[in-house]
Amino acid sequence: MSDIDPLADLGVRPTSAGPTLRVFSSSAERLELVVDDAPRPRVVEMTRDEHSVWSAVDPALTPGRRYWLRVDGDDRQALLDPWARGLGRTGRGEHRATVVDESFDWGGVEKPRTPLDRVVVYEAHVRGLTRLAPFVPDELRGTYAGLAADTTIAYLKELGVTAVQLLPVHQHVDEQRLVAQGIENYWGYNTLSFFAPHAAYASRDAQLAGASAVVREFKGMVRLLHEAGIEVWLDVVYNHTAEEGEDGGPVTSLRGLDSSAYYRHDAEGRPVDVTGCGNSLDTSHPAAHRLVMDSLRYWATEMQIDGFRFDLAATLGRDAGHVFDPEHPLLHEIVNDPALAGVKMVAEPWDVGAGGWQTGAFPDGWIEWNDRFRNRARDFWLTDVATARSHGTPPTGVGSLASKLSGSSNVFAHRRGPLAGLNFVTAHDGFTLLDLVSHDAKHNLSNGEQNRDGTDDNRSFNHGVEGHSDNPWISDARRRSMRNLLGTLFTSSGVPMLTAGDERGRTQRGNNNGYCTDSELTWVDWATEPWQQGLHDDVATLARIRRENPALRPVRFGLDGACTLSANEISWADAAGEDMRPDEWDDPHVRTVQYVARSTPEHEGPNTVLVLVHGAETTAAVALASLEGVARWEPLWTSDDSAELVALEPGAEVLVSGPTVAVWRAAS
Repeated sequence: MSDIDPLADLGVRPTSAGPTLRVFSSSAERLELVVDDAPRPRVVEMTRDEHSVWSAVDPALTPGRRYWLRVDGDDRQALLDPWARGLGRTGRGEHRATVVDESFDWGGVEKPRTPLDRVVVYEAHVRGLTRLAPFVPDELRGTYAGLAADTTIAYLKELGVTAVQLLPVHQHVDEQRLVAQGIENYWGYNTLSFFAPHAAYASRDAQLAGASAVVREFKGMVRLLHEAGIEVWLDVVYNHTAEEGEDGGPVTSLRGLDSSAYYRHDAEGRPVDVTGCGNSLDTSHPAAHRLVMDSLRYWATEMQIDGFRFDLAATLGRDAGHVFDPEHPLLHEIVNDPALAGVKMVAEPWDVGAGGWQTGAFPDGWIEWNDRFRNRARDFWLTDVATARSHGTPPTGVGSLASKLSGSSNVFAHRRGPLAGLNFVTAHDGFTLLDLVSHDAKHNLSNGEQNRDGTDDNRSFNHGVEGHSDNPWISDARRRSMRNLLGTLFTSSGVPMLTAGDERGRTQRGNNNGYCTDSELTWVDWATEPWQQGLHDDVATLARIRRENPALRPVRFGLDGACTLSANEISWADAAGEDMRPDEWDDPHVRTVQYVARSTPEHEGPNTVLVLVHGAETTAAVALASLEGVARWEPLWTSDDSAELVALEPGAEVLVSGPTVAVWRAAS
């Protein structure tokens, strides 16, 4: 029995016989390669093997050459090679697969391979990050090259970012509905090709030079970010494609080649959509499984990508019966494939199908977006405070937030540790940080869906006025709430993710679903008022505090009564400095807790940090916690920008106005 994978080497590959195209299709009766050649396209009959892999050899399949596929002699459909590494456009704007020159001088630059506990993720849109950036040359704004400009990289480094997570950069197109409305898909979650980088994000010169130049610009961006020690992660959309709908929908590649193999269908052959996007990739089929794995290997090796965030990742783990299976072969292969060793794999652990919410259920090796952290942080600092204003008492105490501060062990299995969770307060999807504290409701009328789109579960608080306010009391309260949320994010166990522009108080004027707006509304605004510079400085300070204090970034969960290396030993104290009593955790009148984390050294020196959380709009007298070996607490940061923290001995009383986060480090 042969060990050779019958689906290996799909796409255009060099062989001893010459450039060879290999394509899988079990449903086609006839498959033809059409090569763009003067004076007219040339048609080459493809041959089928016993594994339904079709192949053709053509010496013209060289860099820059466009080609397409024709099934069963139908010349009305020019299909894309699913494994094409570049795409070009015809004079009529149609996409065509293009052979690319993959040669590139990496100059000896290697991947940073940042340890996961030291990672600070910055979620950004290639175009939106630098489109308005005054420090980037005009011709490079909104491009791969603009993201890699010296000034952009210097900004990221100064902020403390270690990984840039880019919204989809696979070649994507606009949905038919958006085209009919005259708007576009800005975010890019509508993939046309899983291998080709989106050409519109390249500089004009690269676009004019063709697909190979676009690939080179992308690689150049990665190389420069790696030289600066910054990893590049990609948001990838393997759950569905741009062939949306079934009847009358686009037929560009997979559907025309073999819809039953690549997409989910029920026993009667009807499409099964668990993504809400018009189709769902069937990763229980070997061809779709192979497509995902080959794409990941290509981006991780040829393009040197450091991490992937999988959109609607629960879809990838659904079996042939469309049920999520944490033991799904694809989920395991992604984190165990030798070619992907060391690459960070992050799941958005849900989709919209039955049983789609799967936070905490992914196998070992996966990192998961921790929506539980997001929800509880927002509740504690925003909706709880709003309820206290209107009813006198918040609905909950500090217990649920405490579990998130210490790594969400109630969500992630002990063996996986706190780094299984990627913590976030905001993301591309939803309110920006400023809008989160400025709006009680979404304002999405500009999206053309009568404000029906976007979530209604925002857990936000406008602090008394909907939208912009010149009232200094409201502005101060909002800014403090933003600092509280950021302080919680950076002092919690897990991997923190910041959304681009939140460090500057970016607003989308209450739009919580900016997927179809490519304008100043969604681009990062680089104008800086004093309060925005202050917020930026707070983020940089918090990132530095996290970097310098291993007690805030444990690798493992500890066990009571045992020393676990690279975990942290945790103790909790109330406002009186006494151990928290069981009845206090869920008491809504108890909104103050001291979180004391002591590292258990393995690779770094000993370290102890105290995080004080006071979640009420009152002033509280707090006796700082006492701990053996701690002579004094040295102040590191507070969200109360009017306070002047000083070093204090354990047990010393400090007045804390609220709501507030404050951080101290132990000194002996």
